[in-house]
Amino acid sequence: MTDNIISRREFGMAASAAGAGLITSGKDLAAKESSAPPLNYSSGLIESPPTYYEVLEPAGGSTKPPMVLICGGGHTGACYLATVDGRPGWAQAFVRAGYKVVVPDWPGVGRSGYVPLDDLTGEVVVEGLSKIVRSLGQPAIVMTHSMSGAYGWKLLENYGQHIAKLVAIAPGPPGNIQAVSDIVSETADTVVVHGSTTMTINLKQPVVSDRNFVEVKLVGKSAQFPREHIAVYASSLTPIPPRLLYQRRNIRGSQLKVADLSNYRGKRILVMTGTADIDHPRELDGAIVEWLKRREGGFHLSRRSRD
Repeated sequence: MTDNIISRREFGMAASAAGAGLITSGKDLAAKESSAPPLNYSSGLIESPPTYYEVLEPAGGSTKPPMVLICGGGHTGACYLATVDGRPGWAQAFVRAGYKVVVPDWPGVGRSGYVPLDDLTGEVVVEGLSKIVRSLGQPAIVMTHSMSGAYGWKLLENYGQHIAKLVAIAPGPPGNIQAVSDIVSETADTVVVHGSTTMTINLKQPVVSDRNFVEVKLVGKSAQFPREHIAVYASSLTPIPPRLLYQRRNIRGSQLKVADLSNYRGKRILVMTGTADIDHPRELDGAIVEWLKRREGGFHLSRRSRD
């Protein structure tokens, strides 16, 4: 294995690593912790569309491809920095494994600047994320989760030369294969759809994740989540822009679709599914792998399960 390869084994080991160096407030400074190597920290903002990002990297630099960790809906990049019960997150774990890690917020969400709700679509999110990926100077390993899965498929389609590998954690599928949501009722500004939960989307305001949605959908039947911290977790979530959620639910076939798989050739793609996520059973995420296999060949697919 060379330094330019992240294997499935290495991915699992890095993601489950415990402890990491402390983050410093200066770009060229590194904090030290007795049990872990020092880290360098910096942050930046893409001007248009406004997209905030943070960078964590080993103090001594990295010879491995940079990693871009893209959060799912209702979250910001902060979800990769620490767990809800205060343990170091995946970002520090990957830095400890020797990777430079870039953690963005979606345009118009979290610490990114304002984008009018009527203008904030998946296409805008992909544009902002692509500018970060393209700025890194070498192909990156892009990791998506859940709702950002569709953004990863489009990033690879449109900017494949800047992406070394794609890791999709319980990813939303491309609109090519996602079922269209059932509309329960609808007005000029509001649509109610039925899925794992019944959801009301008001196109004039962001959608807030209530406690029931957190417990049923986000935590679900997981035996790993520290349930005494559900209230803290719920309070950490950010509202989801309505048109992004409209697309995620594939209302009237609006989810982002992949039109050209040319840039998928020669790429390694890992789809990791779970056993306790009601929206991502193995058969649903496995359908993404099967769909890709049926398309034009030349890329390398893997599917792994997680608890």
